Amino acid sequence: MANIKSQKKRILTNEKSRIANKAFRSQVKTAIKKASIAKANDASDKDTLINSAVSLIDKSVVKGVWKANKAAREKSRLMR
Repeated sequence: MANIKSQKKRILTNEKSRIANKAFRSQVKTAIKKASIAKANDASDKDTLINSAVSLIDKSVVKGVWKANKAAREKSRLMR
């Protein structure tokens, strides 16, 4: 454990952001899986699911959860 007060605060902040990022990453993965399954089954709502997944992927880049290249790769896989 750190001795410096600002570092102790930083450790707490990092933990909060780690948990938030993990939750958001899980949400994005779930959206991608739903869109992929709908696409494979040729479901009627596949376009809306793909659009919502792409939107979440873009938000993950803005938030810094995912890198830009990973987001581009995932979007490309969904669009194929």
